[in-house]
Amino acid sequence: MPIKPTTLDLRMRTARFTAVLALGLAGPALPSDAPPPPLPDLTLDPSATIVMGVSSGGYMATQLAVAYPELFQGLAVFAAGPWGCAQGELNRALGQCMSTLRGLPERDALQARLSDYRTQGLVGQARALSGQRVYLWHGSADTTVEPALGEMLAEQYRDWLTAPESQLKVVRQADAGHGWPVDASVLSDSAEFVDCREGGTPYLLDCGLDGAGEALGWLYAEDGEESVKGESGEEETPLTTPTTPPPERLFTFDQSAFDDDLAEQGYLYVPQACESGRTCSLVVALHGCSMNAAAIGEAFMRDTSLNQWADTLGLVVLYPQATTSLANPLGCWDWWGYEESLWQPQPQHDSRAGKQLAGLVKMVRQLLDLPDGAASDS
Repeated sequence: MPIKPTTLDLRMRTARFTAVLALGLAGPALPSDAPPPPLPDLTLDPSATIVMGVSSGGYMATQLAVAYPELFQGLAVFAAGPWGCAQGELNRALGQCMSTLRGLPERDALQARLSDYRTQGLVGQARALSGQRVYLWHGSADTTVEPALGEMLAEQYRDWLTAPESQLKVVRQADAGHGWPVDASVLSDSAEFVDCREGGTPYLLDCGLDGAGEALGWLYAEDGEESVKGESGEEETPLTTPTTPPPERLFTFDQSAFDDDLAEQGYLYVPQACESGRTCSLVVALHGCSMNAAAIGEAFMRDTSLNQWADTLGLVVLYPQATTSLANPLGCWDWWGYEESLWQPQPQHDSRAGKQLAGLVKMVRQLLDLPDGAASDS
């Protein structure tokens, strides 16, 4: 089945929502000329899959990495806090996981939640989790998700990893606000960025730091190394030679088969070499609140530099799309339990029982050509 190029207009109008979970804009669903096609058949290496995200997408990325460590060998988180932070409660999400007006969450309580899930088989085994490589970035001037919460996530992973000194990289950037850091000098002149400290829509921060390149350089390096080899086989430390991605290599696909509460269509960046049969690796990239296509067009899918590195390194990039609802007016990923809170007294959104997690993992398994349960903890 051929994959269909995107047709979204980056300049379409957005509608303003006022909400307490994030700052920014969210807009109406975008029209499409035809139903999006299914995910394509590709040749992907299931042993080199990473997940990354920003803000609510960062919280969700960690949920995926902890629930399915046998699927995700690497994790990158931009501007988010510790695993399990909200514990299924909106009030905790607001008062302990964005601001800390109610104080920081208790690490022991979060670890107890993880242990309980592990006993029930609702997250992956500690052994698989301990082998991941992890990159964490947080701005020191972030007033949406306080930097102390990012440090709590780092502390969790220091406890979980076998050798955190060689598996974990933590970056605290001075005078950076809330969002995804970019180096505007390596991206398109038409891309829209915002001040590194002040932030705001589209939450792509002109910080002089290529966050995507830094994260990929760490995650795809060998333990103890800080470099990867590009398609030419030459070592790059750090990654410094992104390509200019052909715009027609960004495609849409039908998300309805995976979770009917997600947006109708997601996005997939496929380098020509990967579509032509080269064995490539998979990166799952999760937007933040007010960063889906309905809010900012294709900015997150085009202007983070992920696609530039995808061509250089042989990566397929999956961009799933959350959507808005009464319980989720800004199109955030479910890191506090809004999908299950109406029918579960104690939402398990951050486990394998979570509806959104299950839908995202179905996408990953289909792309990797893995049946349910094929990858197991070792």
